[in-house]
Amino acid sequence: MSITTDALADLASVIPVLTVSDVADAAPLARALEAGGLKVIEMTWRTAAALDVLRAMKAAAPGLAVGMGTIRTPEQAAQSVSAGADFLVSPGLTPKLVPALLDAGVPVLPGVATASEAMAAAEAGFDLLKFFPAEQAGGLDYLKSLQGPLPDIRFCPTGSITREQAPDYLALGNVVCVGGSWIASKTMVEQGDWAGIEANARAAAAMRT
Repeated sequence: MSITTDALADLASVIPVLTVSDVADAAPLARALEAGGLKVIEMTWRTAAALDVLRAMKAAAPGLAVGMGTIRTPEQAAQSVSAGADFLVSPGLTPKLVPALLDAGVPVLPGVATASEAMAAAEAGFDLLKFFPAEQAGGLDYLKSLQGPLPDIRFCPTGSITREQAPDYLALGNVVCVGGSWIASKTMVEQGDWAGIEANARAAAAMRT
């Protein structure tokens, strides 16, 4: 699907951050997440099957906005977009990665962990940033402290955020969505716990701001 950054922010609540090794799991996983009411999901480039999983998820659930995360190189960005990624997410932002992400043609959430990194990313032209690793980098208190000096910068915090913590993050004025691996953990996927994943997805979808 073609989507803008603003539309992505409007559709997202808690975005499942997925690590999938077996392409056979892609279709039932996508259907479970969609059945639970989620509209935006992030596949991470942490396995050799990542691109194939992305393609299979999009084929199984065309209504989902499926992004590719853990983008670290311009080549990964280009390959992900070619495979059909609706958006890209990076753990950080390097000088070499900036032009590749700006020219990707899809929404991008570059990762930042400090005020200086957030300011640099905003100056480069990115309007929605991944705050990562959220809990380890200061969590709720740190994001609250950024609202005053950086009121125009929006964040999607990701990293060790639990189901119980997600609503508190979503209540912050500068947070538009959060990432959550708890929705479909690697163990749940490997065990084929599609019912449990659908239930978690439904709980996550209900957290929309």
